[in-house]
Amino acid sequence: MIDKEKLVKTVEEAIAGTDMFIVDIKVSKNNEIVVEIDSMSSLDIDTCVAISHRIEAEFDRDVEDYQLEVGSAGLTAPFTVKQQYLKNVGNEVEVVTRDGRKFYGTLTEVADETFTVEVPTKVKHEGAKRPVIEPVATTVEYSNAKLVRYKF
Repeated sequence: MIDKEKLVKTVEEAIAGTDMFIVDIKVSKNNEIVVEIDSMSSLDIDTCVAISHRIEAEFDRDVEDYQLEVGSAGLTAPFTVKQQYLKNVGNEVEVVTRDGRKFYGTLTEVADETFTVEVPTKVKHEGAKRPVIEPVATTVEYSNAKLVRYKF
């Protein structure tokens, strides 16, 4: 079986000094390897190919056969690491909490244990005839978020 720790180290070395980060690395019992990476700026196919070549140089297929897929986490994928939250500050996101609440808003702040989304909400001010829509800051703990992803 492929040594996952060595695989993670190999990918970390391949992306060192860049704005890329690891989103997930999976190794199945059948040696099917899936490496998901992302970048604070952009990620192209040539970069994924270069990382694939780096992995193939470290893991000899003659010693242990494996299937390898290196790619981007994608726009529709849920956020799984803090860097994805940081990358999307200022963007519209969809949030589903563990208690079933679902809302959309602008990701405004990312902290160690929480993130904040400004949600457009109807607010009626005293003396006003009609409510107005204003952004209301909603802070969510990472552990309470079932799904957070970029709203496209």
